[in-house]
Amino acid sequence: MTSKFTELGIDCADPATLARFWCAVLGYGVRDTGDGLVTIGPAVADAGGGRPGPVPPVLTFARVPEGKTVKNRLHLDVSPADREQDEEVARLLALGARRSDVGQGDESWVVLADPEGNEFCVLAARRP
Repeated sequence: MTSKFTELGIDCADPATLARFWCAVLGYGVRDTGDGLVTIGPAVADAGGGRPGPVPPVLTFARVPEGKTVKNRLHLDVSPADREQDEEVARLLALGARRSDVGQGDESWVVLADPEGNEFCVLAARRP
């Protein structure tokens, strides 16, 4: 028996604001809210026969008192599904992301940070 990756928890100062940002980035919707937590995820796909199909992990944003102080030890990579990388980077910047330099040099991916400073990469070659 193995485990399935079903949820990624992200500590933050403002769960509702960060959840709205990531919903816009990923095309997700809010699944649950309560007591300093907001969980977002995709719509559940029907695989036929009333069984849910493969479902990507949900993201849960949890309010914590301390702020981010160093580079993330874990980060998300996103891949543009329907546009080129530079167009997706422009869209994400308009949503509130900002460019981030984590020492990546001249690479094929672009490093951005979400509104609370969590770094993530926008890949060029991988398509979902």
